[in-house]
Amino acid sequence: MILKALYDYYHRCKDNLPLYGMEYKEIGFIIVIDKDGNFKRLEDRRIDKKQAQRFLVKKSIGRTSAPIPNHLYDNSAYVLGYSPKDDSEKCIKVFKDKVAEIYKASPEIPSIKALYLFYQNFNDTTLLQIQQDPLWEDVAKNLNKKYSVFSFLLEGETEIIACKKNLMKLLDNSIEKDPLQKMVCLITGEESCVVETTTATMIPGSQATAKLVSFQSDSGYDSYGKTKGYNAPISEEAEFAYTTALNYLLRSDSKNKFLLGNRTFLFWASSSNESGQKAEESLWSMLGFQDNDDDPNRRILQVREVFNSIYSGQLTTSLEDKFYILGLAPNSARIAVTYWTEIPLKEFASMILKHFDDMDIIDTRKEKKPYFGLRAILSSVTLGGKVSDVTPNLPEALVKSIFQGLPYPQTLYSSCIRRIRAENSIGIYRAAIIKAYLNRLNNQEKINTMLDKENKNQGYLCGRLFAVLDKIQGDANGLHSIKERYMNAASATPATVFATIINLSSHHSEKLNEGRKVYFEKLKQEIVDKISAEGFPSHLDLQDQGRFFVGFYHQQQDFYMKKEELNNNHE
Repeated sequence: MILKALYDYYHRCKDNLPLYGMEYKEIGFIIVIDKDGNFKRLEDRRIDKKQAQRFLVKKSIGRTSAPIPNHLYDNSAYVLGYSPKDDSEKCIKVFKDKVAEIYKASPEIPSIKALYLFYQNFNDTTLLQIQQDPLWEDVAKNLNKKYSVFSFLLEGETEIIACKKNLMKLLDNSIEKDPLQKMVCLITGEESCVVETTTATMIPGSQATAKLVSFQSDSGYDSYGKTKGYNAPISEEAEFAYTTALNYLLRSDSKNKFLLGNRTFLFWASSSNESGQKAEESLWSMLGFQDNDDDPNRRILQVREVFNSIYSGQLTTSLEDKFYILGLAPNSARIAVTYWTEIPLKEFASMILKHFDDMDIIDTRKEKKPYFGLRAILSSVTLGGKVSDVTPNLPEALVKSIFQGLPYPQTLYSSCIRRIRAENSIGIYRAAIIKAYLNRLNNQEKINTMLDKENKNQGYLCGRLFAVLDKIQGDANGLHSIKERYMNAASATPATVFATIINLSSHHSEKLNEGRKVYFEKLKQEIVDKISAEGFPSHLDLQDQGRFFVGFYHQQQDFYMKKEELNNNHE
């Protein structure tokens, strides 16, 4: 299903993607030669440290152990015979043979003639000359990078040799296909020539040779005497389509991709209609990857409106309209699929709206962001806010919860509680996580977006009361030692500490003016009256500890709101 969805995506975006037999390739370094094949200089075509200029070239070869050259571009082992590996000599030989073959077919083209002469005269002196170029030191340091690919440019021209269409034979008709290679393609259902090895696709953290589909020979996975790609036949056209689509989604500037830790997630709609396109655009914005947005409120409101329009039918969808999410992880020389879902677009919109509602919580900050992206959610439950340090498999679990409407991961909740205890800090992100987790877990005892004076949950009430006592101390002394010293105990075993801190608050109240003193005493009594007749709980379970922290947060925000109202009335 994954390959078919990618295949369909290629045909959906065909106008923006390379034709069959071609691909956009990052080529970081250009070797400039003159008409006689003499080396002139190296050119740097890198954009930054992670990416280089992309060129439309003939599709790269799917390699196994045998050296096979690409069409007039390749890595240093093939182009220069320079590599830490021992097989560089074999690599440059087959590349030379490829150049000679192309020259033989088109000797009248000046650029291929120049390249042919370059390799006719290529020796150790030529390599030494290239290594003396000012750029070489930097080149040598980055040979393991994705962009460390070389091609050629004839001095005086602007188009590199690998891009010249008159040198490309997209279909090599001179080679007769073995009839035995023709099998029924598992993607298209049609009989066609199948690929023996698939094209490599690099994701963050993977090897350059990593593949989504591959078979290891003589490892127990061969069936009925078939080897390599013949175990699961994929036609050449289908393989080109799905790998091209995959690489397009993975491109460095893709807005159909997001990274969480070492996980790469791709998403796309099955249809190119307005609802599908807006769903893709909105999801990118919703995920929180546009940190420099001048007006996050407006942006998120627009996102919400889009998904509301899809769900309500204002943006027309059909039963066939689907939304796909694919999670990938590096796994040695392969790419592991860690997550996959396909969901009707309208249902997907409802899941997003549900997530909006679940995460919604009162926000009194001056610079409000009404929605928290995935990175913000995950970073709020890790030490130092590093997404890379999240619990293994948590990103997939969180994505699954959001996109399928399932309960939020227990590991997200427990990690959140641990960080609160370790830092004595709740904040809007953690309060929202607790609220969302508990509300999806328990439909009977919902937590409101803002302060709920009717909520009689003992954990929630204890949290509210603790916030009141902390506020009294802060107003009286400008200190919050109660919070620093007693929050962990108050949230887990209220009975052991509340008598002490209530007594302390009485002393703190003496420093307040009469109006403030009366206000806080009434508020304290209002909350205490709702505490069980048996007294403060001796123990709060993990869920009620979460309610404690939300109650504390809600009460704090209510104080801020009242302060703002007071300030506004005085203005």
